[in-house]
Amino acid sequence: MPHLSPLTLPLLLPLLFPGVRLGGANGGIDGGAELAWTAAPGTAQSPGKGAPPPAPKVQEPAGPAPTGAAEAAAALERLFAAAGVRVDRAAGALSFGATVQVRDDLLEYLLVNPHGAVHEALFVAGVPADVLNAALLALGLERGQNVEYVQKDPQPSVEELRAGARAFDIVPPKGDGVHLYATWREGDDLFFYRIEDLVRDLDRGRTMRRHTWVYLGSRFVERRRSGGEQLFAATAEGNLACISFFSAGSTLLTAALPECVAQSSWLPNGWLLPPVGAEVLLIASRAPLLVSPPSMESAIPVVAAEQQPPGGKGR
Repeated sequence: MPHLSPLTLPLLLPLLFPGVRLGGANGGIDGGAELAWTAAPGTAQSPGKGAPPPAPKVQEPAGPAPTGAAEAAAALERLFAAAGVRVDRAAGALSFGATVQVRDDLLEYLLVNPHGAVHEALFVAGVPADVLNAALLALGLERGQNVEYVQKDPQPSVEELRAGARAFDIVPPKGDGVHLYATWREGDDLFFYRIEDLVRDLDRGRTMRRHTWVYLGSRFVERRRSGGEQLFAATAEGNLACISFFSAGSTLLTAALPECVAQSSWLPNGWLLPPVGAEVLLIASRAPLLVSPPSMESAIPVVAAEQQPPGGKGR
């Protein structure tokens, strides 16, 4: 099971484990539920470096009947909303605010936190990585498989390598994922784009190909200065979604196109994007969308209309 911090674990308990009740305005756990971390079958009793933690085993306490599923779902959505993420489980979608970060330089990341790789990210958002991870799990996502580099056998000759042949085959990320969108308003106009439309592929001379962004769920990293403390990599590094492939698998989401092996092919589509610093609403959906889910329309921010095209008049 992917990472759930002590703060976000209570958010998912009513849905993942119906025997646990949410109670109180702060979303605490009622009934004195006892949690015991146990290893999944065939694994060690403690999570290894880079591995997700084992699933929690919940011992249901005696007492009042569990809260109804509808009540639990509503409470869960309120808790996510308080953390900056709007979750609509019926629509299979979630949304959160972000700002445009880079409009005229190469990209390696789609989305980061303020302490992440902001110099090469299209958007920056303040939503904590573990909260966003829990929200993705609440949509029913399952952990996918990151990119793999398989060494070719036989290996290309020196001449072939010099001519540009690769020494390995690329197996793109695969598995469960979401479709990503960005939306905002300028005056009376509503803008709603697939995320790929906002990213230019320099090799193709077009926008990025539309596809499903694979859910990785990040991983754990070890903090050596703290006696081997295990940290959630997306939280520690601040990088939430990558465009170029990274074999470490530290992000929550990854692009999944074979061409994403390149790290110098991606630029923002500045002709469609609002100015740097403009607020947008990012939407992740299990199914393709033509418009924003009705539950999220009120959260779409308003951006001041630009008076001239990107790069100045006449360019």
